[in-house]
Amino acid sequence: MVRNSVIRRSLAAAAVLAVTAGCTAQAATERPARADAKPGSSAPAQAGTATPSGADSATPKPKETTARPSKPAEVLMANGSKGKQVRELQARLAQIGWFDDRPSGTYGPVTVASVKGFQGKRGLPTTGDTDTVTWQKLLGMTTEPTRDELNGKTVNKPAAKLDPRCTTGRVMCVSKSTRTLSWVIDGKVQSTMDVRFGSQYTPTREGTFRVFQKSKDHVSTIYHTSMPYAMFFSGGQAVHYSSDFAARGYNGASHGCVNVRDKGKIASLFAQVHSGDKVVIYW
Repeated sequence: MVRNSVIRRSLAAAAVLAVTAGCTAQAATERPARADAKPGSSAPAQAGTATPSGADSATPKPKETTARPSKPAEVLMANGSKGKQVRELQARLAQIGWFDDRPSGTYGPVTVASVKGFQGKRGLPTTGDTDTVTWQKLLGMTTEPTRDELNGKTVNKPAAKLDPRCTTGRVMCVSKSTRTLSWVIDGKVQSTMDVRFGSQYTPTREGTFRVFQKSKDHVSTIYHTSMPYAMFFSGGQAVHYSSDFAARGYNGASHGCVNVRDKGKIASLFAQVHSGDKVVIYW
C-alpha cells in the first residue's frame, strides 16, 4: 500500500509539472509586434529558454581566451576635409538621395548629416566620418560620378532593383534603399521619382498593399497639412506630393507616408493609378 501511494503521488506531481511547462510555451502563431511600434518597447521572451540544471552547470567549461580587439576603420574624410575626394563623396551620396546640395569639395555640417544618415540605414556606426568601411559600402552602391555630377549639373541615380513582387500587374514599387518609387506595369518601369519616408518614430510600413482610396486635394485630419494627390495604401499612410520635401529635401521626414517632391510626376502617376493597384515597399 505504501509503495502504491508513493507511486500515485509521483505520477500526480509529474502531471502538474507537464501542465505548467505547457502553459509557458508561446504559440507559434503569436501576433508579431506592430511595424510602427516605437523603439524601446519590450519584446516577448522566447520560448524554450531555461536555466541550466545542476548537471549542466557542473560540465567543465572550455578555457577562455582573450580576443584581440579589431583594428578600427581608417578615417578617410571628416568634418573640415577638402578636396576632390570630398566632391566625389558628395556626388556619390547624391546618386542615392543622401545629398541634395551641389558638390562643393568641402566636408561641412550638411555632408556630416548625409554621411550619418547613410551609415545609420546600413547598420554602420553613425559617426559622420567617412571611414574605409563607409567608403567601400558607398562605392559598391554607386557609379563613378561624371563631370556634370561633380559640378552639380545632373545626378545619375542607379536604377532600383525591382522586388520580385513588382514584376507582375500594376505596381507602385517603392525602394527604401534607393529612395525611389517606380511605376511598373507587367514588369516594365514606366516612370521613376524620388521619395522620402517616415522617421524612426513614425516609420513607413513595409510589405505588399493595395490602393484603397484616392484623394486629389486631401488634407490630413490629424496633422492638418496638405496631402495633394494622395493614394492611400495602409491605414493613414499614402503616397502623395509634399511641398516640404520639395523645399527641404531629405533634411525632413514624413509621418509615415511616402512623400514625392516632383509635383508633375506625382500628378501624372495619380492619373494612371487605379484603386486596387498594388503597392510594394521594400529595402
